[in-house]
Amino acid sequence: MNAFQRNESKETLFTFISAGDDPPKGDFPVQKKSPKLCGSNYPLSIAFIVVNEFCERFSYYGMRAVLTLYFLSFFHWDENLSTAVYHAFSALCYFTPVIGAIMADSWLGKYKTIIYLSVVYVVGHLIKSVGAIPSLGNQTVHVILSMVGLFLIALGTGGIKPCVSAFGGDQFEEEHTSERSKFFSIFYLSINAGSLISTFVTPVLRGDVKCFGEDCYALAFGVPAALMVLALGE
Repeated sequence: MNAFQRNESKETLFTFISAGDDPPKGDFPVQKKSPKLCGSNYPLSIAFIVVNEFCERFSYYGMRAVLTLYFLSFFHWDENLSTAVYHAFSALCYFTPVIGAIMADSWLGKYKTIIYLSVVYVVGHLIKSVGAIPSLGNQTVHVILSMVGLFLIALGTGGIKPCVSAFGGDQFEEEHTSERSKFFSIFYLSINAGSLISTFVTPVLRGDVKCFGEDCYALAFGVPAALMVLALGE
């Protein structure tokens, strides 16, 4: 076989496609685009993420707004112990994002981490609300339920913190950078709106509504719990 024949035999191994031909099906999978919000370039999932974040921040800051008063008037703790437990809870909330980030990056991914820890978050709020019912057991029971609830809340709120905003940014395609920037502005607006509104609403629920013959801490904690259930449903 001469050199020309060898080159010819090599060329037969390749199939050439002209510019007008379609590439073979199956070799280039087509990525389906997510549904858009009202015909815009915003993915539909963005609306649920923003509402979810509003409800989550309302539930957290609403619960925290009356937490110290709860320790003082419901448990009858002194100011030093109440302040120490309050700040320990706050510190734990800012430590648990490390746990959430590790879970998302090396184990479950952002979406499953948000879902699973949101369930933990809801359970914590419900236990905290039940622990504020005066007729349910003695003070030891109330303290145990409240501390368990606060621990689960800290794990939930901190665990999802590093995931939600990043998960929202992942919903956008690469060419929609301006829409992604606007999303983060709306996202942080929902955070501040939920925090601000809950700070005013929750103390009103505690002081102006009476249940079991005294300030209704069960309702003050129950409304944030209901908002977190709504956030999980979103």
